[in-house]
Amino acid sequence: MDARVRKLNGAEPNPRARYVLYRCGRNRRAAGNHALLFAAGVANRMQVPLLVFESLGCDYAYANDRLHTFLLEGVSQTAAGLHKLGAGYVFELLRRKGEKSQAVELERNAAAVVVDDHPLDKGALPTNGVCAYAVDSSCVVPAHCIEKQMYAAYALRPRIRRLLPQFLKPVPPVTLDRRFRGPVPSAHAQVTERNAAEMAARCEIDHTVPPSTLFRGGRKEAEERLETFLTQRLRRYAREKNEPSAHATSNLSPYLRAGFLSPLEVALAVSEYGQRNKLMVEEFLEELIVRRELAYNFAWYAARIDSLEALPEWARETIGKHRKDKRHPAYTREQFEQAATYDDLWNATQKELLLRGTIHGYYRMYWGKKILEWSESAGEALATMLYLNDKYALDGQDPNTYGNILWCFGLHDRPWPERPVFGMIRSMARSGMERKTDVNAYMQEIRYLEQTGKELVT
Repeated sequence: MDARVRKLNGAEPNPRARYVLYRCGRNRRAAGNHALLFAAGVANRMQVPLLVFESLGCDYAYANDRLHTFLLEGVSQTAAGLHKLGAGYVFELLRRKGEKSQAVELERNAAAVVVDDHPLDKGALPTNGVCAYAVDSSCVVPAHCIEKQMYAAYALRPRIRRLLPQFLKPVPPVTLDRRFRGPVPSAHAQVTERNAAEMAARCEIDHTVPPSTLFRGGRKEAEERLETFLTQRLRRYAREKNEPSAHATSNLSPYLRAGFLSPLEVALAVSEYGQRNKLMVEEFLEELIVRRELAYNFAWYAARIDSLEALPEWARETIGKHRKDKRHPAYTREQFEQAATYDDLWNATQKELLLRGTIHGYYRMYWGKKILEWSESAGEALATMLYLNDKYALDGQDPNTYGNILWCFGLHDRPWPERPVFGMIRSMARSGMERKTDVNAYMQEIRYLEQTGKELVT
């Protein structure tokens, strides 16, 4: 069996069933998808068609117009890609909280069920006795192939490099022997790019968080952003990645999180383009593969990914030692959310989150470190960061961003010289931001966006 595949139970495929079911939850695409490829292979061996099922409900954390619309904008593109392959596709839009999904009913009629293998879904796998497989198409090197939790990039890096020759390969094209010709299940909702916002508006979700000013969902948009990165930004990435006003980063994190694009596709495209144009691409691949998959490794093995208990012992000890240190100033969650601090740079990072649904990676570290510094306790700081990120960020509710947040408290880092409030946790200062980046250019850009609702650079 493919190393990306895990058999979830001892049940065997049902030869009398009508189709193989792929429950698409994390990898919303009809190309570059190992789970779809494996499901197609099972369907061909059994000589039955393939049915792909995707569901979007209202019960996930902080469900709102921004997160809903971004996912809905990609539905019609996924549908078109799957139809071209000959697979059936059901997109279920549950419009009310507590509304029951038809997933279990579709599973009962399936010869086998294939699901996306993902660290955040370990407790939500098929349980009704049908033959089930989980396939990792969210990482370059599948998370389960790393045998234990790694506590820093230096420990993970050699393991990743040893496995890369096995996994850094294009996904073969999907072919299906039998076209799905069954009736469309009643759960299917007809979604187009044009009616995505209207469909979101009909759902029982938070309508106070509008769609992003910068990002639209879907495979097509993801591919266009990748092409822009390759042709206009990659050659500048290593030199200018920490300068927000330079716009040298890929802006792909929302698309990786939604599964419109895979990290493997990005890694192969960057490697091929870099080789063809004699560019050094190692720094980007380090971030995309080693650093991102360090966060997935953390999420795979940690008992909790949203708790200070997940931190290394030295970080927990230094937080305890400095828990009574005076915080000045100390802000409430509401003040943070409203970007109402004395620091205009920090306020700009929060406004970027409110408007775009992302924060530039280097400034997001500053955003998090200051929340830690200005909160009454480390526990309150973590709760505030999780709330703001999960509610507003298009790349939130993801192992990578959970890892980035806990990095602000010492995860995957080392002890630094001791100081008040932070203890031995790394701190970041406004003076450092001014020395290393063009703070004024960034704030001017965010100010223009806030005043006009328009982006200077897309």
